[in-house]
Amino acid sequence: MSATDFGFTISTTRIVDFDAANRQRYEELLSRVPSYKYCIACGNCTATCTAGGMTGFNIRATHLKFSRGQYEGLADELNKCMLCGKCVLVCPRGVNTRALIVNMRKLLEES
Repeated sequence: MSATDFGFTISTTRIVDFDAANRQRYEELLSRVPSYKYCIACGNCTATCTAGGMTGFNIRATHLKFSRGQYEGLADELNKCMLCGKCVLVCPRGVNTRALIVNMRKLLEES
């Protein structure tokens, strides 16, 4: 055992370069669902999500990835949403999360 062997490895950083990220879809999403600007990432939508309990779907993480321009695998994740609308009912900021999911799906299909 060497002096630098601690039994684990240091993972690479997960820096998001917003300058290099293609945020065109995100800007289009904001124009389609203006209430998305008011999201404070409180997690109420994720806490009440029926699909999240059955499939591991995390609506808050999905929103975050979309806003960062990290679209890889996002379409499959969005398809887990059942569009039940429970997330809309619990949002303290009035974000239309149901319309958000629908428009995210459309924007990913369009490209």
